[in-house]
Amino acid sequence: MAMSSLAQNKFVKAESADSLNREGPMFARKVAARLKPNSLMEFVRVMECEILPWLRMQEGFLDLIMLAAPDGSEVATISFWDHHENMPACHSRDFPQVLKVLEDLLEGPPYVKTFEVVGSTRALRQGNMSDTDELFCENGPEPGSFETPA
Repeated sequence: MAMSSLAQNKFVKAESADSLNREGPMFARKVAARLKPNSLMEFVRVMECEILPWLRMQEGFLDLIMLAAPDGSEVATISFWDHHENMPACHSRDFPQVLKVLEDLLEGPPYVKTFEVVGSTRALRQGNMSDTDELFCENGPEPGSFETPA
């Protein structure tokens, strides 16, 4: 499937998150795992009551999004961090403790991947992404100018 020229333009201009954020790039960590049957509600409880309070104490933590497959068999969390250095390392002393808390709920080890945030419709950090509309849309249509099918 080909990208529209507007989408291609957006990706070309978003080569560096530094251009979007005066303080440096923001990062996201995605952790995905398969859950044991009927474990989704307990996973959400553990995340909200045990792991999220720990994350909030970590320097640079901004937000956490939890996702679940409709059948509850898989989950993913995306945590947002102000700088790469502030993300807890997977091999730090705390990550094994997090895994220990979740071990009775997971089918196996989670998959962990780190991303640089290059665009967002939600400002997670004050001033973050403030110039994206101007940056991405300088040659595109004005907001609200798309025609609806007749």
